[in-house]
Amino acid sequence: MAIIEVKSLTKVFGNDPKRAFALLEKGWSKEKINKETKLIVGVNRVSFAIEPGEIFVIMGLSGSGKSTLVRLLNRLIEPTAGQVLIGGEDVVKLNPEQLRQVRRKKISMVFQKFALFPHWTILKNVEYGLEIQGVDKAERRQKARDTLKLVGLAGLEDRKPDELSGGMQQRVGLARGLANDPDILLMDEAFSALDPLIRKDMQDELLELQSTMKKTIVFITHDLDEALRIGDRIALMKDGSVVQIGTPEEIMTNPANAYVERFVEDVDLSKVLTAANVMIRAETITMDRGPRVALQLMKERGISNLYVVDKARKLIGVVTAEDSAAAIKSGQSLEEIIVRDVQTVAPDVLVTDLFETISNAKIPVAVIDNGRLLGIIIRGAVLAALSGNSSEEAGEAR
Repeated sequence: MAIIEVKSLTKVFGNDPKRAFALLEKGWSKEKINKETKLIVGVNRVSFAIEPGEIFVIMGLSGSGKSTLVRLLNRLIEPTAGQVLIGGEDVVKLNPEQLRQVRRKKISMVFQKFALFPHWTILKNVEYGLEIQGVDKAERRQKARDTLKLVGLAGLEDRKPDELSGGMQQRVGLARGLANDPDILLMDEAFSALDPLIRKDMQDELLELQSTMKKTIVFITHDLDEALRIGDRIALMKDGSVVQIGTPEEIMTNPANAYVERFVEDVDLSKVLTAANVMIRAETITMDRGPRVALQLMKERGISNLYVVDKARKLIGVVTAEDSAAAIKSGQSLEEIIVRDVQTVAPDVLVTDLFETISNAKIPVAVIDNGRLLGIIIRGAVLAALSGNSSEEAGEAR
């Protein structure tokens, strides 16, 4: 079940905003509505669902509506129409006290500008949210210390914000968001103010934390590389509307329209595609077959090796045409000629990290998951995928 479900969420700024609804239904653009009515369409009938533990990235250029959208989720901005279901409960219908409870216990937010109190210590900044919830001083102080340790700031509890670097200050902001152990973390351009190297470090840290925290994270960014790097799925916005939702691979390889295609055209595919995206089907044989069968299969299929697997497709090794022919003459079994030293990779390894492995491998690299053979990687398939062609087409021509 989705932890967040957004249904036809709309925000129109201006007097009598519902005047815009009929015009939106007619297909009027954001610009035309503004010109004719002076109304500003911030978010236009957006719908999506987010699964628990997912990093859902909302991205777009300046003015696309992404920051407005994230503030609608916790009603920092009041929606004009639509629903925001958090665990099945419609946030739009909550009274002020109920909304405060949701913000205190279920949702936390991390802002771009850190929003730290400069005259307070780091520890007091982190425990602030717990303090306004009425949490006992000893308990909230311990939670704050534990969270600072989680983000790598143990030992700096008594420092003031201006004594820390920008990256460290953002960690404090992240720690404050995590201190009350929310189900959902909203991050609005959280790393945009950081230098590029520090920003990359914070992305790495967020992914490392997420591997243990398993929070549901809604992450806002205008940076496509950042979205591709950390997002499980990406929602790309334009003029208040979501134009495509998909995994990084889907966004890159199957853009929904010309706008998305232009948006992603300069991205290095090797930093997005994984081994699973470029692998082709592996030709296999089981141990109970002999070298004559192996050689015949290779001749029929026009290949020079077969991957030996057990009944559960667990990889055992590789047999080559040359070794099979020699084994027929010498009377050896298939087991005796298996090459067991096979280079393997996991399916989620990025292509950019595969180049050296592929170039040094004497036979195609095997892609395995828990020992099970999923496919193999040949140089032609990698080149085909990076040029936008099908890896299977490259496999057929090998």
